[in-house]
Parts: sequence; C-alpha cells; structure tokens
Amino acid sequence: MTPAPETSARGTATAPSPGLADAWAHPLLGRMLRGRSARRRLDQRHPWLLDTAVVLVVFLLSLPDLLSPDRDGPFGDAMDRSHVPTAVLIAFAVALAVPLWWRRRNPAVTYGVIAAVLLAQWSLGVWQQTGMAALVALYSLALHGSLPALSWAAAVTAAEMTLAVWLLAPIEHPFLGLFFLLGTATAAVAIGLTLRIRRLYLAALEDRATRLEVEHDQRVRLTTAAERTRIAHEMHDIVGHNLSVMVSLADGAATLATNRGETSADALRILADTGRQAMSELRRVLGVLRADQHEEQLLGPQPGIHDLDALLARVRAAGLPVTYRTTGDLDTLGSGIQLTVYRIVQEALTNTLKHAGPDATADVTVAKDTAAVRVRVADTGAPEVGARSGGAGHGLVGIRQRAAMYGGTVTLGPPAGGRGWLVDVMLDVPPGVHQP
Repeated sequence: MTPAPETSARGTATAPSPGLADAWAHPLLGRMLRGRSARRRLDQRHPWLLDTAVVLVVFLLSLPDLLSPDRDGPFGDAMDRSHVPTAVLIAFAVALAVPLWWRRRNPAVTYGVIAAVLLAQWSLGVWQQTGMAALVALYSLALHGSLPALSWAAAVTAAEMTLAVWLLAPIEHPFLGLFFLLGTATAAVAIGLTLRIRRLYLAALEDRATRLEVEHDQRVRLTTAAERTRIAHEMHDIVGHNLSVMVSLADGAATLATNRGETSADALRILADTGRQAMSELRRVLGVLRADQHEEQLLGPQPGIHDLDALLARVRAAGLPVTYRTTGDLDTLGSGIQLTVYRIVQEALTNTLKHAGPDATADVTVAKDTAAVRVRVADTGAPEVGARSGGAGHGLVGIRQRAAMYGGTVTLGPPAGGRGWLVDVMLDVPPGVHQP
C-alpha cells in the first residue's frame, strides 16, 4: 500500500491515524480528505460562501413542491394544498431558507425563526422539502450554540413534530412519519455534537502542545542557566585561585625586592597590579554567567577609550615605549564600540610585548571621522621576529572577531618598510550611536 499523505486539522503536515490509512488510499475518499484542509481555509477566509450555498440548496429543494403543489406528503396522503396560493408556498420556502444565512453567527435565533415558520406551515397542512431547514438549524445549534439552548430546541422539535403529525397535518402513516421525523432530528443533533466534541478535542490537543513547547523552552533555559552557573563556579575555582596565588607571590617578591634594594621591585608590583585587574575582570565576566545575578548594577563598567591611558601606562612600565595619538571626537562613540577599540589595542600591544623583542617601540593611533573609526598599532620589532604567526594566534583571531561585529576590515602583517608588525583596523560607526 502506498504511504498515506500527511495532513492535520490546520493543514500542517502530520501523519494520519492508522485507522484512516485505507481511507487515504481510496481514490475518492482520499481526495476528499486531502481537500478538507483547503476547504476549511477557504471557509475561514470567506464564510459567507458556505452560508449562501446552504441557503440556495435548501431553497432549490422546494422547487418540486412549488411547481407541483398537489404532490402527496412525504409519508402518504396529506391534506390538500390546492387551497394554498403558490405565493404563500414561495413565502414559506423563502422564510425557511433565508434564516440559515445566520445559522453560525446566531444559531439559537435562527432555529427559533425556522421553528415558528414551520409550525405555521404545518398548521395549513403543507409539507415542503424546505422543512429540512429545521434539521440544518438543529445541526448548527448543536455545533455552534449553547447546550442549554440546544436542550430547549430538542424539546420544542419533538413537541412540534408530534403535534404536526397527529393534529396539524394528519398523514396516512403517523407512527412511521413521527419515527422518521424524530430520527432525522436526532441524527442532526448527534452529528453536530460529534463535530463539536471533535473540535474541542483538537483545541485541547493544540493547547497541550503549546504548553508542552513552553515547558520545554523553560526546561532548556533552566538547564542552560544551571550549566552556566556550574561553569562559572569551576572557572572561578580554577582560574581565580591560581591568579590569587600569583598575585600573592608577586606582592611578596616585590616586598622582598624592595627591602633588598633590587630594581625588579617595580616590575613585580606591576605584575601584581595586572593580576588584580585580571581577577577583577574575571569576576565581572563570570558574574554574567551566574544565574543569580541579573541586575546590571552588579557588574562593573566595561573599559573604554579613557581607559587606554592606564593600559598604555602599564605597557610602558613593562618596558615598551608607546606613543599615543587620537583624532576626532572619541567621546561620542557608544560604549560597545569603545570596548572594541580598547580590546583591539590591548591585544595588539600584548602581541608586541610577546614577539617584538628588546628595543622595540610601538605607535598607537585612534582616529574617528563621520562614519568610521580607525585603530592603528605599529611596532618596530626586529626583522627576524617580524613575521608573527600569520594571524593564527588567539589574540589576532580575537581582533578579527571583534572587528567583524562592526563590519570592520583588518590588516595584519609587516608594514610597507618590512620591519616590525602592523595592526590596522577600520570599524564602521553605527548611525546614531553616541555616548550617553
């Protein structure tokens, strides 16, 4: 058997139940089932089309009665209708069919109007095929209306049909007629209630699926937060502990060097201060990972353009002469792009300290114009150490990644003279960005 196509109540692609597999494979039933979702979407977009079609079908069923008013009733001989003018029959047919146009918007009122017209028609001894409008109204009330109104409508229908068969329009076989009339009315109510229960069941399934999806997302977020907190604790325990030991040792060595009058005391103090700054930034970054810290005021400010002076002072104290120039109003830059500039300069100078060798110098330039910021860090490293990893180091990769966030371009390599190393980054300034 060929695989069954996929459908669902809303036209999305889900597999049909196993019990419907044979129906899907049937050429006629399968086509009807596959077109069900398309018909439902059409009805949702243009509900008046189906309502108008129902009205026309019910009215067309009355044409045989209108063209031949002397026809017998549906259950044998009925009262003679020759005394009823054709215009009255047409009026009854119209009065029974037209209210069906509002059967979904106001089913209780629609049934009440049709029941009243039907009672008046039967009181004249007239049976017409448009009487099936009462069945359509009952079906619509069971599907769209309130259940108390449906109970009253069912009782009224049973009483009205009994009254019509035995008193208003006596027929040849009253027991048979009453049986079929009540049977068709019961079938209309049963079909409406079945479809109503099915819609409620599908709505409950959709609501459950939605709630399960929300709960799944919540579990994922909770798991992610717990994992981030665990990672933050581990990083703090490992990196933080080691940094604390290094800072303590540097402080002790600096004190010892000072007491002995050694020149390495200043370098050791710079080492200790750098370690403390690294610990401070580590705590700030790990604070973002902790699930129990959501307030921005718990985080320290990120470094910016003004913090470059302190960075350059530490680099100079480490033995690398650095010149620093700026062009343009850098204070108008936003905090995000200021952080990017700071990190690019920091990474470039770290690379210089590692690879430039002794007697090297560095030149830092930060220039801003209307739509871009240019960061240029050049050093005068020795020729034999000028070719530095071709950009494969983590610091140089970080420069490229930070520049990519602002659509920047990065130039890395020896300058035109061939001596030293050049980091040249051009960043796009987002429109409207300014420092508050």
